[in-house]
Amino acid sequence: MIQSFNVGEKIKAFEPYLLLSILAIVFIGLVALYSAAGGHVSPWASKQFLRFGLGFVAMIMIALIDIRFWLTYSYVLYFFSLLLLIFVEIKGHIGMGAQRWIDLGVFHLQPSEVMKVTLVMALARYFHAKSDLEISKTHTYILPLLLIALPCALVLRQPDLGTMLILAATGVVVIFMSGIQLWKVLTVLGMGGATLPLLWMSMHSYQRKRVLTFLDPESDPLGSGYHIMQSKISIGSGGFWGKGFLKGTQSQLQFLPEKQTDFIFAHFAEEFGVFGGTLLIMLYGFLVLIAFKMSFECKSYYARLYGVGFTALFFFYVFINIGMVMGILPVVGVPLPFMSYGGTSMISLLIGFGVLMSAYVHRNLRFGRTYN
Repeated sequence: MIQSFNVGEKIKAFEPYLLLSILAIVFIGLVALYSAAGGHVSPWASKQFLRFGLGFVAMIMIALIDIRFWLTYSYVLYFFSLLLLIFVEIKGHIGMGAQRWIDLGVFHLQPSEVMKVTLVMALARYFHAKSDLEISKTHTYILPLLLIALPCALVLRQPDLGTMLILAATGVVVIFMSGIQLWKVLTVLGMGGATLPLLWMSMHSYQRKRVLTFLDPESDPLGSGYHIMQSKISIGSGGFWGKGFLKGTQSQLQFLPEKQTDFIFAHFAEEFGVFGGTLLIMLYGFLVLIAFKMSFECKSYYARLYGVGFTALFFFYVFINIGMVMGILPVVGVPLPFMSYGGTSMISLLIGFGVLMSAYVHRNLRFGRTYN
């Protein structure tokens, strides 16, 4: 049981397979960004490396802090993220037709990426303080549903449908893991399904077009269907072994759009084929399994709920992005973790893993509600 504040003991308690998996995926991402730039470290790989370095240091520092600290300040971090989302609504930076960023001069901060982590922290904090009797009562779930609904509504207005769906799905996972009866979860999901027509009506025209294009990509091959068709061509042309490093014609000849961000998996699969793409997916799967294992070894409700919720969040990132570029899901603009070029996504995920590592390092601490 690690209860001391000795830094050396805490570092020894780190899960090495988690760190190695993250480093491996980041390395592959840097290689892909180098290739996407035609064999140059600029403009993407060099900046991504610096962001990773900053985020990695933050992750280690966060992991060394007692998990009870993050429990105490979960609500504060959530409401700070909510204020940032409100600020984006009032005076956010507009890019690519969306108002999602805050211009800080040095870089553009995307508060919705931060909210993904702090939402899980706030929900875990809420259910940690509830007794088994309170968990069984329906009114207990009014506040957590509100905690989920507020950022979802603000993110949808940006508009960012992909992030909204990830926030909602992650929130449902945390609520389910809190101990709620299954019929209540199914009821909430049914109510959510009933609101789909309203969601459809509130979507922007280009978002509705993406959904229709998903059903029939060839209906507009040079317009809304261009991204997904080029992505599928890139993946298919790679074959089993791929065309080789720096030899992906679709990406190198600029046919594949957003090859450094949302469609980086298609670029990678073109050069390294089904073999490389499958190994990358397996690496992601291994990271998810390790994170779940770490979460379920934690004794406190807060630590376990946070771990499961954050791991589910990471899984949704990977599943939606890869499903999107392969054409089995609509294009919704979700980055591939540690691969896609982007500062806020990279750093916020590393911070999230830092809190998970803190939970694991202090996994034997018993405070508040605990598991046997």
